Amino acid sequence: MNRKNIKQEGGFTLFELLISISIIGILIAVATSNFTSAQRKARDTKRIQDVGAVQKAAEQYYSVSNYIYPANTAVASWTTSTGQSVLDRFPIDPKGVGYTAYVYNPFPASGVGVSSYYVCAAVEVRENGNAVMSGGTIAVGVTGPYYCMKSQQ
Repeated sequence: MNRKNIKQEGGFTLFELLISISIIGILIAVATSNFTSAQRKARDTKRIQDVGAVQKAAEQYYSVSNYIYPANTAVASWTTSTGQSVLDRFPIDPKGVGYTAYVYNPFPASGVGVSSYYVCAAVEVRENGNAVMSGGTIAVGVTGPYYCMKSQQ
């Protein structure tokens, strides 16, 4: 048989196909990881904004209600004694209703003459085990780090 008469057909070998599929799989894994990280950072940014909004509402309540902070820890809404609504509803976590990330704790906890508070949100983004945030303080809670802000008075 003469080798010149053998017709070679074009196409990919099995090895070439496996390499191509492996490279595509690695690229998808990297893209998914980066997307997930960006989602976590975005949710934490929203939580920080929500904590700031609750802090502003508490300070507004304080200035209108004879220098007493709200005592309601299960916040549905905050309405002052004069009927002014300073917080229509407590923020819902970006992860959804079933995920509870926010905590509002008044001091003293008895609810009479509340003179200070702190409001916190559980954060997801961590580097070397520490939460990465600025502007507030990080308190390590039972389920992980929290971004917290306290009363300004």
